[in-house]
Amino acid sequence: MISGEFDLSIGSLIGFSSMSLTLLTVETNLTMPVASLITLIMVLIIGYYNGITVVKSGLPSFIITLGSLFMIRGFTIAISKIITGRTQIGGIEESKGFNIMSSVFSNHLTIAGTNFPISIFWWMLFGVLGYFLLKHTQFGNWIFATGASQESAKLMGIPVQKVKISLFMLTAFCSWFIAVTQVTTFGGADVLRGEQKEFIAIIAVVIGGTLLTGGYGSIIGAMIGALIFGIVKQGIIFAGVDADWFQVFMGVMLVSAVLVNGAFRKKYAQG
Repeated sequence: MISGEFDLSIGSLIGFSSMSLTLLTVETNLTMPVASLITLIMVLIIGYYNGITVVKSGLPSFIITLGSLFMIRGFTIAISKIITGRTQIGGIEESKGFNIMSSVFSNHLTIAGTNFPISIFWWMLFGVLGYFLLKHTQFGNWIFATGASQESAKLMGIPVQKVKISLFMLTAFCSWFIAVTQVTTFGGADVLRGEQKEFIAIIAVVIGGTLLTGGYGSIIGAMIGALIFGIVKQGIIFAGVDADWFQVFMGVMLVSAVLVNGAFRKKYAQG
């Protein structure tokens, strides 16, 4: 979003990655690391073509990736039904290489006698890497410049199209990473896994201060936004509120995020 582009295919790519990884492992007897690599290559290709379509067509990325979301999810459901007759697949714990992948993606770390999911470590590591990328590299400057003004960025010699395509591919990689984490944690795949994650991502980054128009935002802000969302979500559960109200909560959070974003945009415009 800092670059001024949206990728709504995140959720469908998570479902596609988890189902692809599981099918390749369970149905073709590939080792899980090999199946993971093949899946990663496929999602990077999808991310690349999402980016190419956006920059070549000139259409809003919101529309392009929304269409991509439905196509990928529909394709995933159809293929899983054709091959297995189901939309949920388990039994991946018995596959070769599962223990290795599980130790990397869904293990637990013991710190001061307390167990923490390794996903927390990955979350913090990616946060540090993202902060360094945006604040201390030329590519990070290109991302901000592209989001602030594409025309000005082009005049400065910034390869705007390559920047956008790279970010769509980066989003695809993150979707794959989440999918592998979920597969190794739950021992299987579901075609609808990752549903609504695209909206959660938008809510988190907007609460964290990223402008919907692009050009302003931070990784730290997005991480804080994700924490706020997670805390409120868990608060609903611990409060004993019916889970059906979560949809209402999602809507309230989204509207609130847009209002907060508008306030940030006005403040940013005023310098």
